[in-house]
Amino acid sequence: MKMGLIVQKFGGTSVADVEKIQNVANRVAEEKENGNDVVVVVSAMGKTTDHLVDMAQQISTSPSKREMDMLLTTGEQVTISLLALALQQKGYDAISYTGWQAGMVTEPVHGNARILDIKTERIKKDLAEGRIVVVAGFQGLTEEGEITTLGRGGSDTTAVALAAALDADKCDIYTDVTGVYTTDPRYVKGARKLLGISYDEMLELANLGAGVLHPRAVEFAKNYGVTLEVRSSMEVERGTLIEEEISMEQNLIVRGIAFEDQITRVSIIGLDNSIASLPTIFTTLANHHINVDIIIQSGTGTDKANISFSIKSSDLAETLEVLEENKGLLNYEHIESETGLSKVSIVGAGMISNPGVAAKMFEVLAGEGIQVKMVSTSEIKVSTVVSDEQMVSAVEALHDAFELAKVAVSA
Repeated sequence: MKMGLIVQKFGGTSVADVEKIQNVANRVAEEKENGNDVVVVVSAMGKTTDHLVDMAQQISTSPSKREMDMLLTTGEQVTISLLALALQQKGYDAISYTGWQAGMVTEPVHGNARILDIKTERIKKDLAEGRIVVVAGFQGLTEEGEITTLGRGGSDTTAVALAAALDADKCDIYTDVTGVYTTDPRYVKGARKLLGISYDEMLELANLGAGVLHPRAVEFAKNYGVTLEVRSSMEVERGTLIEEEISMEQNLIVRGIAFEDQITRVSIIGLDNSIASLPTIFTTLANHHINVDIIIQSGTGTDKANISFSIKSSDLAETLEVLEENKGLLNYEHIESETGLSKVSIVGAGMISNPGVAAKMFEVLAGEGIQVKMVSTSEIKVSTVVSDEQMVSAVEALHDAFELAKVAVSA
């Protein structure tokens, strides 16, 4: 009896070698034996993408984004063929597709494209004929026939987008951890697995540096009502369900702490203090696909203003180049930048009805002697920028202060 359609996604560490690919084949086969139709999305094996990037950088200090997309998409192609072979060896009718063969249509942006459409006819035909379909994550094709990639972690987005397009019953994200934790357990020993988390909370955590899920994947899931479960690829146990509404687990006000290093603060000094200045700056940066995060404006008591904002450190060179090219248009005096920074954020839907959470956060950080350089807030999160050296101390102190180690551990 048919139970439904399940989309499974396995990350790079889950398919790092042939033995692990065989293990993934077993997990896929198990889902098929349960009576489900199965679509599997996989990433490149282990550190393949990093290795490809390293080779490109040995050849070119500034490789073209188009050629990088052409290079990097080879990684997933290796994995899909090996997994399809493993499933065939086990007696299952499996077929592998690259992103473009699977109908993934993207915008014409190299390196960080968004999915515009998925032409599902081919996959639906295979499923109707009983096949297991293995799809390369992270990649697509423009209407003009150019190969694109969805950015690091984009395989999550591929999986959720396919689940939405195929009206799947569920999307399981298999990874090297057993679920979504209160913070990264590799850094904080007291981190605990959450049994459930809302789309909004997960979206904030993903945007703020929690690497377990790609932000656009969560956004897709929320927009199309796709139920996600983050599960372990190695251990058979319950993971973390991500849905629209969840019960408040032990009345947690803060549900998780995210952090991200390699942050840079850029300050534009002596900017024209006119109404048009802000939109001009950030439209210019957006047109170059530079993501700006925390923004602070301060007046100088004259007709000039200073604007500070945070970016990923990897975007610094391009940001400075873009601002310099447009100095005449933006009419500023000079640019300053500070590297060696990290962003630490607390997230929880309980903040909406509990005033004083931000104040408590600042008190905790002050008590640890941690200087807060920038602040950003929303209804369900507070982000601070601190020095790299104090990042882990800040996370540990906040994890203790909001009693996240007391979350009940349950398999």
